[in-house]
Amino acid sequence: MSSTVLDTIGNTPVVRLRRLVGPDHGQVWVKLEGANPTGSYKDRMALAMVAGAERDGRLRPGQVVVEYTGGSTGSSLALVCAVTGHPLRIVSSDAFAAEKLRTMAALGAQVEVVPSPEGMTPTLIPTLRARAMELVAETGGYATDQFTNPDMVAGYRPLGEELAEQVPGRIDAFCAYVGTGGCLLGTTAALRERHPALLRVAVEPAESAVLSGGAAGVHRIEGGGIGSRPPLLVEGSYDEVVAVPEAEAFAMARRAAREEGIFSGPSTGANLVAARRVAERLGPGSVVVTVQVDSGLKYLAGATYA
Repeated sequence: MSSTVLDTIGNTPVVRLRRLVGPDHGQVWVKLEGANPTGSYKDRMALAMVAGAERDGRLRPGQVVVEYTGGSTGSSLALVCAVTGHPLRIVSSDAFAAEKLRTMAALGAQVEVVPSPEGMTPTLIPTLRARAMELVAETGGYATDQFTNPDMVAGYRPLGEELAEQVPGRIDAFCAYVGTGGCLLGTTAALRERHPALLRVAVEPAESAVLSGGAAGVHRIEGGGIGSRPPLLVEGSYDEVVAVPEAEAFAMARRAAREEGIFSGPSTGANLVAARRVAERLGPGSVVVTVQVDSGLKYLAGATYA
């Protein structure tokens, strides 16, 4: 029996794709992170950032928490702060799903919305971060500052440990859409302890393929593709990059819902496109793992399921 809702974070199920991969592909397994309390794998990192800061005294009882976010991190922090008693100030944007903004507010966060009608632009995240740092100074708050916070990487290690127990046999590759880079870094660190030859695949939008050496650009795959390399995702921490066009990510999210019952958003769609490409290249007998980033319930008002 759980003492709080925070105890229900993690230990999510994993399923094997049956219809989206062909006989000439390796196996593709998907971790269903939509089963977390807010419907997102960001619950893991939000809990790790707050608990880690409380543990070593960086975050005092009742102190304001401040974060800049596209939505899922904000929703997850709102859940964690509601339980732990910290007021939460969020800086976000209308470039992200309205459902995410409303969820943050429903869970008690005070949300400031920065307009960005073009979508995810290369300047958006720096703009949000700058405003969040102003709020830290104004409120005396604690900045979780997700893109530079090592606690969030530690929050994803259990995801890798769970996969190592859940997926039978050898795991050859793990694919993850890169926002902070925490999921890719934390999950693969744990998986490589069991599978040292694991291929670590970073996924990004083709329209802003900076990890692939391209130019920063505008796109609408929420949760990543920030227009620069995330600070913690250093050279040598991943093995290859797969750039996925926005249209393919949206189409795959819809297809996964209809053919596999995996209901998600376009970042998961990008993960699935990348995982299929890798599984096709590695061929029969290989095993590729990726994650359902969050629930499709977060995207019903937008273009994904229009």
